[in-house]
Amino acid sequence: MSSDPAGGHPPLPEIRLADRAYTAIVQIITKDGLAVGDRLPAEAHLAATFGMSRTIVREALARLASDGITQARRGAGSYVKRRPSERLGTHMPMDALATTLGTYEVRFVLEAQAARLAAQRRSHLQLDGIERALEALRTALLSSAAAHEEDWLLHRAIADATGNAAFLSVFDHLEDEVMRILRAGVDISRSRPPEAIKAMMDEHDAIVDAIRAQDADGAALAMHWHLSQGRRRLMP
Repeated sequence: MSSDPAGGHPPLPEIRLADRAYTAIVQIITKDGLAVGDRLPAEAHLAATFGMSRTIVREALARLASDGITQARRGAGSYVKRRPSERLGTHMPMDALATTLGTYEVRFVLEAQAARLAAQRRSHLQLDGIERALEALRTALLSSAAAHEEDWLLHRAIADATGNAAFLSVFDHLEDEVMRILRAGVDISRSRPPEAIKAMMDEHDAIVDAIRAQDADGAALAMHWHLSQGRRRLMP
């Protein structure tokens, strides 16, 4: 995984205008203390404030709604649905939030299908690798270890079990953003009651159980559920 020379956050790609608007709206939610259920400023007001077109702001609001942060109400504007955890800022610069959370849209497609194919195609050797990675994650999660590396390796082992190198290539391309999410997810979960870590482990168990049973549909559904819950864990 690449990182900058100073050992901070990995370098980020050039930020798109819609991502800048996304970040600015998140800052309005967090810095202005908007609560769940509060209405965001009108689209036209946001566009004028940011010096951007309404089309750009509309794209950012659509992304925020997709990421579960806002909710559009027909004829009434956009409202806060969930507030990003304040702990997120310790794991990623806030101007990376749109890019990082945006990887979930890719992962829903990529990893659900990878889990499906892994269930259909995995060899006994690949299943052994997945199960070893699962137990390494369990050990890390139930200790004070960071656990993000073990989480990554389990997901990567599942991609490898598809037998299609393209899955690994695409998954590895997402490594920087996925690692940010995994670090944040474990940290935020550990700040909550123990049930949060148990739920995280139960989700991984369900994925591996389905792959072991060669239940392709079950593996895909379990992976999709795990990723959707993982995104929710980034919110208070």
